[in-house]
Amino acid sequence: MAASGILAVGAAELSTLLILLCVVVVPIAAIAFARSGKGYSEIGKGRFAVDFDESGETEHQEEVRQLVEAKAYRQARRGEQPVDVETEIERLLGAESESGLPAPDPEVALIRQEIRQVVIAKNESRLRRGEQPLDVEAEIERMLADFG
Repeated sequence: MAASGILAVGAAELSTLLILLCVVVVPIAAIAFARSGKGYSEIGKGRFAVDFDESGETEHQEEVRQLVEAKAYRQARRGEQPVDVETEIERLLGAESESGLPAPDPEVALIRQEIRQVVIAKNESRLRRGEQPLDVEAEIERMLADFG
């Protein structure tokens, strides 16, 4: 059986083919990339895009009021002392408006409290070994930064 002439290609022919492909393909790709400049910035826009309306401050306050009223209603139904709606709304919205940041997450406060307990326990252990105690606040911040 005779070998096909197409399959018998040497290294010189392959390098010529590779150089030819690079000379032809690279300029075509560069032109296509240059012409698609607006394409990337238009992603998410167009006739099928979803536009989100900026909700106003009044809508935000109404939603907070509804949530707090629902919480008070559930507490009253369970026989617990319901929260004072106006005070709770003022606390939630006041914390946001004073600093410009959202109100602190209560879970983060609990995590911070647990880390504080761990650091205090570490300090007690370090004192028993005769080592210098750690700065509690600095260690809390370091551990929070480590865990993200």
